Amino acid sequence: MFGSAQMSIIPARVAGVKHIMACTPPTKGKGPYPATINAIQKAGADSVYILGGVPALALMAFGLDGAPAVDMVCGAGNRFVAEAKRQLFGRCGIDLLAGPTEILIIADDRADAALVGCDLLGQAEHDPNSGGCLICFSEDFGRRVLAEVERQLQTLPTRDVASLSWRDHAIVYLAEDAAEAVRLSDDYAPEHLELHVSDRNYFVENLRNYGSLFIGEETTVAYGDKTIGTNHILPTSRSARYTGGLWVGKFLKTCTYQYMTRAASVETAEVTDRQCLLEGMQAHAITARVRIDRYA
Repeated sequence: MFGSAQMSIIPARVAGVKHIMACTPPTKGKGPYPATINAIQKAGADSVYILGGVPALALMAFGLDGAPAVDMVCGAGNRFVAEAKRQLFGRCGIDLLAGPTEILIIADDRADAALVGCDLLGQAEHDPNSGGCLICFSEDFGRRVLAEVERQLQTLPTRDVASLSWRDHAIVYLAEDAAEAVRLSDDYAPEHLELHVSDRNYFVENLRNYGSLFIGEETTVAYGDKTIGTNHILPTSRSARYTGGLWVGKFLKTCTYQYMTRAASVETAEVTDRQCLLEGMQAHAITARVRIDRYA
């Protein structure tokens, strides 16, 4: 997906990263995807390596074959890439651990069952381990969506993958009300969350855990993946409970500093000395007391 080049390189470039290395796999060993190389170059990468998956992460993290070791690796990938990033964390930074993609749709009885089914299958084609979840408010609507999914699978070009994902990882919840729908969704903490509901404001104001939110049937996950401008490198596997997706801020770090006058140092040292003694940290206390003796 050449969209991943834009999603990962452009935020780093905007953040002011001085050197950006990009890796992309060959096409069955024959060479790179021209569209991906074009996207990498236009996004602003400084160097490009035709290598993918775990070997690419090793190249970047360890600095192999003359390439410099990087400070941070980022980007989407399969479960092997996610595991490699987990093991590399500490040697270098990572953006987040992104596993198989997920979609959750909250739909009321006024929603279009065919469109809901279509969007669920839109993510199911990624991977047999992709997750799909529907939260609805009536058994009749839920059954209509299930029937639509089965009908659409018959002619879906990628049904070999999508059917496995749907069979093994699909979930349908029947919520009593909007509040329960919010609780179920926040517990699932989906990567992608679509709202096909009349009362959009309630859900927008109350939902907390998701990677990216798609409000109304007029938008869909594919827009976020490809063109709309929000990043598609997003938290999965319930990690949306504590982190968001990739953005410029992931490439920025906060450094603190201290400066004091001598009078301020004495005042602070008196408090620091007492706290250190209470905590049993004698050497820390001494560093404060010598400043009292020096500057008082």
